Amino acid sequence: MVSLMQLWGPIVLSAFVVFIASSVIHMVLKWHASDYRGLANEDDVRAAIRKGNPAQGQYMLPYCSDMKAMSTPAMTQKYNEGPNAVLRVLKTGAPNMGSALGVWFGFNLVVSLFAAYIASRTLAAGAEYMTVFRITSAVGFTGYVLGGYQEAIWMGKSWSAAFKDTMDGLIYALLMGGCFGWLWP
Repeated sequence: MVSLMQLWGPIVLSAFVVFIASSVIHMVLKWHASDYRGLANEDDVRAAIRKGNPAQGQYMLPYCSDMKAMSTPAMTQKYNEGPNAVLRVLKTGAPNMGSALGVWFGFNLVVSLFAAYIASRTLAAGAEYMTVFRITSAVGFTGYVLGGYQEAIWMGKSWSAAFKDTMDGLIYALLMGGCFGWLWP
């Protein structure tokens, strides 16, 4: 077995490489630019939301607090009239990109740490590059991709956006696996 202490190099390097790759994907390639659309009456919608003064959080439209109430005529009418939406209300003010990027880097470290843990318990020192690459890439893929499909299944995220996220996650996982394979003790 390999200790986690021996794997801090590939953990940190892979988190950094994924951070850089995601920056290129989002700021240079911009292939996620079409994932969101604006509303034709954005100012009216913003004014209505601002009037309700909701706290930061996630909201459903129409809202139904009890599953039994979903089949009532009143709720059925609301669903049929639409719109049906998931609304995420963020803090007022400009987004804090520094904080978000810091949390993203921390998430990358966590995914790499899980990959390191699983690889350290299943692979010996001196394991072949491709064996290390396959194990750590597979763990990375699960960490970067699979949870995101819940957004498409339950929250209305477009399947094309989920597919693009899958491509991102595949790139991240392969880069992570490469770092682990290269620096495996």
